[in-house]
Amino acid sequence: MPSEDLKAEAAGWLSALEGSLSGPEPRGVAALFHADCHWRDFLAFTWTIVTLDGRDEIVAMAAARAAEAGAHAFALDGEPKRTADGLEFWFTLSTAVGRGRGHARLREGRCWTLLTTLRELTGHEEKRGDTRPLGTVHGAVRHRRTWADARAEDARIGLDRQPYVLIVGGGQGGLGLAARLKQIGVPALVVDRHARPGDAWRNRYRSLCLHDPVWFDHMPYLPFPDHWPVFTPKDKMGDWLEAYASIMELDVWSSTTCRGARYDAGLGQWTVEVDRDGTPVTLHPQHLVLATGMSGKPNLPRVPGQDLFRGVQHHSSAHPGGEAFAGKRCVVIGANNSAHDIAADLWEHGADVTMVQRSPTLVVRSETVQRLGWSLYSEAALRAGIGVDDADLIVASTPFAVLPQMLKPVVQRMKEEDADFYESLRAVGFMLTFGEDETGLGLMYPRRGSGYYIDVGASGLIAGREIALRSGVGVAGLTADSVVLDDGSALPADLVVYATGYGSMTTFAAELISQEVADRVGPCWGMGSGTARDPGPWIGELRNMWKPTAQEGLWFHGGNLAQSRHYSRYLAIQLKARFEGIPVTVFDRPRLPA
Repeated sequence: MPSEDLKAEAAGWLSALEGSLSGPEPRGVAALFHADCHWRDFLAFTWTIVTLDGRDEIVAMAAARAAEAGAHAFALDGEPKRTADGLEFWFTLSTAVGRGRGHARLREGRCWTLLTTLRELTGHEEKRGDTRPLGTVHGAVRHRRTWADARAEDARIGLDRQPYVLIVGGGQGGLGLAARLKQIGVPALVVDRHARPGDAWRNRYRSLCLHDPVWFDHMPYLPFPDHWPVFTPKDKMGDWLEAYASIMELDVWSSTTCRGARYDAGLGQWTVEVDRDGTPVTLHPQHLVLATGMSGKPNLPRVPGQDLFRGVQHHSSAHPGGEAFAGKRCVVIGANNSAHDIAADLWEHGADVTMVQRSPTLVVRSETVQRLGWSLYSEAALRAGIGVDDADLIVASTPFAVLPQMLKPVVQRMKEEDADFYESLRAVGFMLTFGEDETGLGLMYPRRGSGYYIDVGASGLIAGREIALRSGVGVAGLTADSVVLDDGSALPADLVVYATGYGSMTTFAAELISQEVADRVGPCWGMGSGTARDPGPWIGELRNMWKPTAQEGLWFHGGNLAQSRHYSRYLAIQLKARFEGIPVTVFDRPRLPA
């Protein structure tokens, strides 16, 4: 079909959508959508992150939110593209409070998937490009207030004035969100228990590197330079985060531990008690963001005999490195990313290592997943004009409910291309899975946040029997010098590493606020509702992440570097709207008849 005809079809559908949403009552919305349809909205209509599945849900949302959203000025953005499924295209839109971008896929003239995002608030745009700050006042000025003066004043936040947002956690998530808030004028303070930004990475074992490639891992505003290595070593990542905090002029209290928090609904603010390098300080933010990573507290199992064991035992999060264990007998309990990394680290230092695999693990070769799974984040994508922000939006344009049909062929191709690799693991008894529905890492990560390993070398050691393997067994207990398995066998041990994962992020909420609040909020991560008050099994969105929760003023921010980068934009916009007093009506997804 000629390009002008594609444009006409796309523009015609957009015009029909805009018309159907205008006026006091939306009309004709259902007719624009395919029988199998999904609308994913990031704030533009719903002030939350939600997916509507099916015409009934879409019509219900439009009826509830279209008038207040005031969406208008829909316009094509770039060239529509004909695909095997139909037609897809990008567009821009405006709402009553801001501007956004969207994406649509049409089948037989009707919409199959729709993405709408609110990207900025009108009148509160980031100062960048032509609107960047001047940085000085030219001319002779008595008692000039320099950049250093202004920066010193900003750094008094938490002492002379209260932060509007308190971010607990100074890793990549907390710092990236703080940078977003800084650029749109929301007073925010980051508190972190480590002595320096980046220490959460520096304090891990020496061989740790990111498994995600560099193109995937940029922080907001400051992409890694072109010479940056594909896989970032952990100390290099730590140094980058420290530099990032300085360059982005973030207000960070290091060596600061949160002792407790409580919310006053009448005042609309928190009381947060912190210990700042030995000095108690009370803070009163209106919003509290837990940016402690997508995982909660370490799951440290209790097994009989732990108090009898004479060797060293610790959770994987506390593993110092393999230097002290040369020639020692080491048992790693678990078979996911951390377990593989630590087992390889111990092997590199001359330890005798056994991995205990209790359940099947999803394994993908790093080279294969980069080529087939992460192709949007690559040098080739950049050469094709797909920047990281474009890639983030392309990923977001596909609702979770649609992912299985897209991922299954990719996983099948991986299995075929790497058949010899997988057979070598099966030959030594390693138990493999490719996800509950053969959708691989693409859905296992959002569903569980665990259960997988991106192979950067440990699989070859296991297949070659350099790292011993006991699979299909659990741990019954410990003796003074061994790990006893539930089949009655024993593994002599000088070191036991519990690579047994982490709890939900709400474990931090329970510890910092109360168990009552944590129970009311419900679990973070995993597939669940797009709203705080509907934690059921609906597949729509990740639970409680980057959106309002059942506890007023409490937010959760985390995920890998790419997720932290992308979703920090929408979390920052939600906080900015509240800071500026912009009316925010969060959409409650109704429970429709089955």
